[in-house]
Amino acid sequence: MSRPDILWIVTTQWRARAFGRAGDPNARTPCLDALAANGTDYAQAVTPHPFGPFARAALLTGVSSPANGVRDYWDALPADAYTVAHALAARGYATAFFGKWGVGDRDQAAPLVGEAAAQVAVPVERRGGFDRWTGFEGGFLLNDPYIQGDGVGAVPVRSSGYQSDLVTGYAAEWWRETPGVNPGRPRFAIVSLEAPHPPYDAPAPSVGRRLRPEEVVLEKNVPRGGEVEARARRELAGYYAHIAATDAAIGQLIEVAGPETVVVFTSVHGDMHGAHGYFRKGWPHEESIRVPLFVRGAPGGGRGGVSQVAVSLVDLCAMTLSWSEGVPWGGAPERAEISMPCVVALPDQCDRIWRGWRSAKSKKVWTADGVEWVLDE
Repeated sequence: MSRPDILWIVTTQWRARAFGRAGDPNARTPCLDALAANGTDYAQAVTPHPFGPFARAALLTGVSSPANGVRDYWDALPADAYTVAHALAARGYATAFFGKWGVGDRDQAAPLVGEAAAQVAVPVERRGGFDRWTGFEGGFLLNDPYIQGDGVGAVPVRSSGYQSDLVTGYAAEWWRETPGVNPGRPRFAIVSLEAPHPPYDAPAPSVGRRLRPEEVVLEKNVPRGGEVEARARRELAGYYAHIAATDAAIGQLIEVAGPETVVVFTSVHGDMHGAHGYFRKGWPHEESIRVPLFVRGAPGGGRGGVSQVAVSLVDLCAMTLSWSEGVPWGGAPERAEISMPCVVALPDQCDRIWRGWRSAKSKKVWTADGVEWVLDE
C-alpha cells in the first residue's frame, strides 16, 4: 500500500473569513485561495478551544483539554503524551516539526512577548516524539526569531528574517533532503507559524504598501464611532499585512511539497478584532472559534469542494491516520464540541469558563455553572 506524504501548516489567530475566497475585501491570499480551490474547504471547521496551548495540545494528540493534560494556560504537554508523530512513526513515516511549539514549560513571571519568551528551551524529551524538531516555544517575534533544535543547536540562536519565511524555509529544506514516499519512507511534517498573531504593528517586510487604518473594511458587528473602531482599524491594518506575507511564504512551501502531497492548512484559533466590542480570543463567537481548514489531495477528497460537516481540529489526528492508510476519513460527528477549560488572566481575554457545541445549523454555549450564554449574532 502506498502511504501519502502529509504536510500540516498551522497558523495562529487567522480567522476563517480572512481570505479573498471568503469575500474579505482586505485579504490578499492568492496562494491559500488556490490551495482551497484544489481541495476541500471545511467551511464549518472550529477550534476545540479558542486559546493556543489548549488547541495545540488537542491538535497534537487528538484529545481535547483537559483530558490531554493541559488544564491551565501554563500547563505543558505531558512528556509521555502520545502524539500524531508517534502514531505516524509506527506506520513507517519520517516525522518533522518546524516553528512554534507552544505547549512547553514557560516562566509565568516572564513577559509573553519578546526575547525572554523566545529563548525558552524545549528539551529533546519534550518535543512530542518527532524525528526532526526545529523551532521555538513562543515569544511572538515575527521578525528575527530565536530558533533551536535539529540543524541549529540546543541553545536558541537569533535568526535574521521574517519568521514565516524562515520556518517554511527550514521545512522546505528538510522536504527536499528527505526522500519521501517514493522511493523512501513517507513524510509527515507540521509547520507551525505565529503569524498573524500580534504584535500587529511588527513589520511584514515582503509586503508592499499595507492598508491604512481608514482603508480597512470592517465587519458590521464592530461598534462604530469610538475606541473599539479605532483600535480595530489600527490592528487590522497590520493583521492583513502579516496575512499577505505569510500567504506568500506558505505558497513557496506548497510548491516544494509538490502536487502529490496531502496538504492541510488551518489555524489554532481566530481573533475578535472588535466584533461585538471584544478583542483577542477565548470568546465563544464565530470570529474566535471558527478557523480555516483546507485539505488538498486527501484520499477520497475532491477538488474545489466545500464541506459543511461539523469538524474540529481535534479530529485532524484521526483524519490524518485515515489518509496515511490510503482511505478517506469518514468519522465526522453531528456537531463539534468546543470549550474554554479555564479563565486566562491576560488582557482582553474571555472572563469565564464555558463549554458548548457547534454544528452547520446551530450552536449552544453555557457557562461552568450551567447557565446558557446567549450570544450576539
